[in-house]
Amino acid sequence: MTKPIYVLNGPNLNRLGKREPEIYGTTTLAEIEAMCRKAAGDRPIEFRQSNAEHEIVDWIHEAIDRGRGIIINPAGLTFRSIPILDALKMFPGPIIELHLSNIHRREELYQHSLMSRAATAVLVGLGADGYPTAVAAMLRLLAK
Repeated sequence: MTKPIYVLNGPNLNRLGKREPEIYGTTTLAEIEAMCRKAAGDRPIEFRQSNAEHEIVDWIHEAIDRGRGIIINPAGLTFRSIPILDALKMFPGPIIELHLSNIHRREELYQHSLMSRAATAVLVGLGADGYPTAVAAMLRLLAK
């Protein structure tokens, strides 16, 4: 069986479509999941969201044992979670850090990602379209 790509989503992303649409758009997380599955084709996807830091860490540990790549939008945990960074550093495959908004154009507190230290690549500012773009990029990375 082919190992899945893990697509992990952090706090408040379950509110996409309703939360600050001027920043995050109107696409829901369920719609984003469908976009990812379509972009992945036959490759299995483990698509998850949590508002709890420890759960995201546990999923990264699971991906270490069962996954082939990780696409992660850690949301607000991007800027403060050493536990998520440490877990990502253990992952042996490619990691794509993803953000709906361009964090580099936002307020100062959103501009410094801890996760980038572990990421193979970073995708920002494409809105919901960033997700299928990240899946396509991950498929290319895994084909190498």
